[in-house]
Amino acid sequence: MPAAKNTVCIWYDSEAEAAANFYAQTFPDSQVTAVHQAPSDYPGGGKKGKVLTVEFTVAGIPCIGLNGGPQFKHSEAFSFQIATDDQAETDRLWNAIVGNGGQESQCGWCKDRWGINWQITPRVLTDAMAQGGEVAARAFQAMMPMKKIDVAAIEKAVRG
Repeated sequence: MPAAKNTVCIWYDSEAEAAANFYAQTFPDSQVTAVHQAPSDYPGGGKKGKVLTVEFTVAGIPCIGLNGGPQFKHSEAFSFQIATDDQAETDRLWNAIVGNGGQESQCGWCKDRWGINWQITPRVLTDAMAQGGEVAARAFQAMMPMKKIDVAAIEKAVRG
């Protein structure tokens, strides 16, 4: 199969393979497809024979993890947004990320132990925001104080 025309490249210090394996175990439609060793030493402290890149998918999105060293850090300027269908799926994904050395943030955002940002977003919230007007305003106000999104609270806000 030919490589994807567009692939997300994610820079890791040294744990791209561990991250890719975690994503493959945690998110549906995710897998590790290849692991490549460095053919020689490289800048940033990389050594010949160590894992250099990992090819994987996250929820159907093709990615390459690059073990490039510690010089670049992640920020909230990039995140994966994962749509969930109910509270059980929201809880499972959120708890997997946060419980594996990650940290909570606001409004459905959390960060994994490698510094990658995730938005675990129930469809009820995105559907409410898409409606606009008072429904969106109520859903937005309900969401603002939340860390992990409470589906029942969003549904209540949508109903008014």
